[in-house]
Amino acid sequence: MDATTPTRTPFETGTPDLAEGSSARSLAHLAEQAAWCTPDSCGAAATVSSADGSAAGPAAVTHPDLSALVSVQWESGEGPIPAALDTGRATGTDDLLHESRWPEYRAKALEAGVRSSATLPYRRDGITLTLTVYGFRPGLKVEKGCTATDVLGELAATGLARERRYREALVEVDQLDTALRTRPVVDQACGILMYVLGCDADTAFDTLRRLSQRTNRKLSDLAGALVRTRGHGLEAELRCLGEKGRRPHRPAARGKRADAAGTDAPDAGHTP
Repeated sequence: MDATTPTRTPFETGTPDLAEGSSARSLAHLAEQAAWCTPDSCGAAATVSSADGSAAGPAAVTHPDLSALVSVQWESGEGPIPAALDTGRATGTDDLLHESRWPEYRAKALEAGVRSSATLPYRRDGITLTLTVYGFRPGLKVEKGCTATDVLGELAATGLARERRYREALVEVDQLDTALRTRPVVDQACGILMYVLGCDADTAFDTLRRLSQRTNRKLSDLAGALVRTRGHGLEAELRCLGEKGRRPHRPAARGKRADAAGTDAPDAGHTP
């Protein structure tokens, strides 16, 4: 990293499925703004992970060298970001030359020319956003409170949590829409099973569900195939499944009735 002209271009890292879309762009913009708003900062990083820190998500940094600092913390489990996730409090170091808590992070940071850093965590609805600022010189400090960097983190965390809830709602709506569109086909397939097996609606649906599990096919796909073929070619298997679903399993009771019948019946070879 160039100490005279720090680069402000955001670089995104992290898992592809989580790093795509507006969340990643928001993180990149957040890191860039945090670096500009923090006096004596040479760069910044923003990460998103699960609330307990057990799963690392996407990260955005203002300089490619900082990406290695984020990665070494996820891999080693040590550094200001894991410490902030564990405690929920701001974590940093005034001078990495005299830091002994995180040896792997310290080595990478000093190699990149970083002497101090501060990490602020923000927890919202099952996720934790961390905002880390770095300095080329010792003494960089950012506390939680009425500072521009902290306000940025608070607003960004609230926005990310809102976006996550919105995406979850979209997924739920899509699932409901799929269920509504496939429900008529499933009902028709159950009607065919009721006719073939001579059973009620509950038994027909249970048979369709078990056939779906046995053939490793989606319930809606199997139902559509049954409707198209009217159940032709599957009569024997459907009847077998239907009988298994309806037949009571009481071997002990049958055995007792057989014993009783054998005791009460007269001996065929005995002449009174």
